[in-house]
Amino acid sequence: MKHRLAGEALGSFLLLATVIGSGIMADQLAGGNVAVALLGNTLATGAMLYVLITMLGPVCGAQFNPAVTLVMRLRGECSWKAAGLMVAAQLGGGILGVWIAHAMFDLPILQASQHVRTGPGQWLGEFVATFGLLLTIVGTLRHRPEAVPASVALYITAAYWFTSSTSFANPAITVARALSDSFAGIALADVPAFIVAQFAGALAAHGVAKWLFPAAAAAA
Repeated sequence: MKHRLAGEALGSFLLLATVIGSGIMADQLAGGNVAVALLGNTLATGAMLYVLITMLGPVCGAQFNPAVTLVMRLRGECSWKAAGLMVAAQLGGGILGVWIAHAMFDLPILQASQHVRTGPGQWLGEFVATFGLLLTIVGTLRHRPEAVPASVALYITAAYWFTSSTSFANPAITVARALSDSFAGIALADVPAFIVAQFAGALAAHGVAKWLFPAAAAAA
């Protein structure tokens, strides 16, 4: 279990360092062009997801996401205690990743985001982003498990652009990004609604997956 927790913490650390660091770099280089900044942020995040899932998947399952961990628990793939420990590792690793990104760019380590992200459209975007992510994971595990790293990375790359919220799709990432007043941040006041939408999307995906991929849901 210690290796699994270490893998979740390390993966979350590197993922958030990428999300925040590439957001800062893209914002600095884009000259005020938000589309170019988002593209830079997107490509770095998608590439890092592929690397992390390929590298750490055999060690810890490479969930890096409490919504994914919840669905895997509901599918009978871990205990509630193990799930709780993994979520703690994801949160802790993610926050450290935010802080190291700030340090790399000579910014104040401790911050609180002022980036407003709220409203029914963005909440729906988070529901859709998380719903699609969980279906991608469960469906690819069922049919082509070796393709999970590419499938997840490509889905998130696409979801950055087709969802109104730019696809956080991850409660741990949402909390950690609230601690960065940078391009990728989210205001603390907007975090709870995002997390509710994310868990709702994950639970909806779990229900659909039990019907769509019945053999994969036998343990649920």
